[in-house]
Amino acid sequence: MTLPKDPDWWRGAVIYQIYPRSFQDSNGDGIGDLPGITSRLDHIATLGADAIWISPFFTSPMKDFGYDVSDYCDVDPMFGTLADFDALVTRAHDLGLRVMIDLVLSHSSDRHPWFRESRQSRDNPKADWYVWADPKPDGTPPNNWLSIFGGSAWSWDARREQYYLHNFLTSQPDLNFHNPDVQEAQLDVARFWLERGVDGFRLDTINFYFADKYLRDNPALPKELRNDSIAPAVNPYNHQMHLFDKNQPENLEFLRKFRSVLAPYGAAAVGEVGDAQRGLEIMAEYTSGGDKVQMCYPFEMLQPRRLTAEGVEATFARMAAAAPDAWPCWSYSNHDTVRHITRWQLSEEGAKAYTALLMCLRGSVCLYQGEELGLPEAEIAFEDLQDPYGIEFWPEFKGRDGARTPMTWQKDNAQGGFTAGPRAWLPVTPPHLARAVGAQAGVADSMLEFYRAALAFRRAHPVLRYGDMTGITAEGPVIRFTRQGAEEIFCAFNLGEASQDIHLPDGRWEAIGGALGAQPVIEGKANLGPWHYCLARRV
Repeated sequence: MTLPKDPDWWRGAVIYQIYPRSFQDSNGDGIGDLPGITSRLDHIATLGADAIWISPFFTSPMKDFGYDVSDYCDVDPMFGTLADFDALVTRAHDLGLRVMIDLVLSHSSDRHPWFRESRQSRDNPKADWYVWADPKPDGTPPNNWLSIFGGSAWSWDARREQYYLHNFLTSQPDLNFHNPDVQEAQLDVARFWLERGVDGFRLDTINFYFADKYLRDNPALPKELRNDSIAPAVNPYNHQMHLFDKNQPENLEFLRKFRSVLAPYGAAAVGEVGDAQRGLEIMAEYTSGGDKVQMCYPFEMLQPRRLTAEGVEATFARMAAAAPDAWPCWSYSNHDTVRHITRWQLSEEGAKAYTALLMCLRGSVCLYQGEELGLPEAEIAFEDLQDPYGIEFWPEFKGRDGARTPMTWQKDNAQGGFTAGPRAWLPVTPPHLARAVGAQAGVADSMLEFYRAALAFRRAHPVLRYGDMTGITAEGPVIRFTRQGAEEIFCAFNLGEASQDIHLPDGRWEAIGGALGAQPVIEGKANLGPWHYCLARRV
C-alpha cells in the first residue's frame, strides 16, 4: 500500500517514538530489532497514532547506542538488514502509519570512513570534513567549549597535531557544515532513505550543525540564569551561554536546502532543539516561513519541573511573540528524559489529565513507547547501567537507561514478552510487568484504553489538529483556551490539587469528551476537581 502524498500529513499528527533496542526482540538475543518492530506495528495502529519515529538503527559501534553512526546508509546487523527495513515500511504503510527515522547529521562515529580519512593528514580530500583546530600556544584546546557528556568539547589527535570538536562523546566528532561537500553528503543520506519510502525524519540536535567559524569562547552564564532543562544540574555545561558552539545563523540556509529535498516526496521533518535559554525562539525560527523544517520539539514540556498552567500560558506567549506561524511538536517523555510519570510524580488521574491536555494543544504530538501504559521510570542498579552519560555523572544523575528499558507486552513473562532469550539488554522491572499491554488492553479505565480514547477524540475533532488556539489563560492552577476552526471547542484543565469553579465564555456550550471523563457543563459553568477538565463545543 502506498499512502497518499499529502505534504501536510504531519500537521497535528500524533507520532509514536520507537527506541528499537527496547521495543521487541525477534531473535532471542535480548536486543530489539526491525523485524520485532514490524511484528508489533498493529499495537501502534490500534492506539491511533499517525506515524512512527524510529530512533537510530544504522551501522554503529554503539558507544552512544546508535547516535554514533559509522554508515548512514545501512542497518546495523544487531537490528537486521535493509530488507527488514523495507518490510517494516511496507507493513507500516499497509496499516496507514507514516514512517520517520532518526538522522544524526551533526556528528558521526569516529569509526566512520569519513573521519578515518580526515584524521590521516591536514591535506587529504576529507581533511576539512570535521571541525579541526590548532591548539593555543600553550597546547590547551582552542577555546572553552564543553561537551554535554562532560569535560572539554575538544580532543587531541596526534596524527594531525590538532584538536577535533565533539559536542558529545569523544567518539562522536562533529562534522564541518561550513564545507558544502559535507552538506551535500548529508543531503544524499536523506535522499537515500526517501527513495526507500520513508515519510520524514526526526533530526537529532538540529541546532548543532554549525559551529562558529571563528571558534570564539562562550561567555559565562550567571548562576541565577542557569537551569537543568537540557543537561543535569551537576553538569558544568550549564555554566556557559552557548552562543558560539551551536545555534549559528548559517543553519537556516542548510535547513532550506533540506526542506527542498523533502518537498518532492511529500516528506516532513521534526527537529530536536536543545537549548536551555532560547529553545522556543530557535524552534520558532526554524519552523516559520514554510521554507525550513515543518516542526521542532523544544524542551519546555520535557523539563524536570512539572508543567503548570502558568507554564503553558508563558510557553505559548513566547512562541507567539517569536513567530506566530511556528509549529511545535509537543512531548512529555522521550529516550533522553526521566519518564514524566516519575519526573512529575503523577498519580494515574494526574497522568490522564496531562494526556488529555496534550491532545488539545496546537501543534503535533510525540508519544514515547510505554507512555501509553503509564510506565514509571525504571530503577536500574549501577552495575546494570549501559548509558555512558549516567556512568559519568552517577549517582547525582542516573542517566537515561531508566527510560530505555524494554517494552512490556505480557505480565506473566519474566521478560515481559520482549524477548524469548534469558536476558534483555536492560532489566525488565516488576512495576513495568504489572502494566504490560496484555494487562491493560480491554480493561476499562486502564491507562492504555485512556490513551486510545484520547487519540480517537483528537482524530474525531480536526480542529484539535489544525485549528487556531486562542484565549490561552492561566487562572490559578487552571489552564484554559479555545480551539477554533470548523467547530469551536473550549478546553480547561485543572492541574492542581484543589477543586476549581470555572465560567465558560459567553454563548451556548455542550459538554463533549465524556469517554475521556470530561466534566459536565451546567448553565455555562463547570466544577473541576483535582486533575479534572472540561471539554465543550459551542452550539
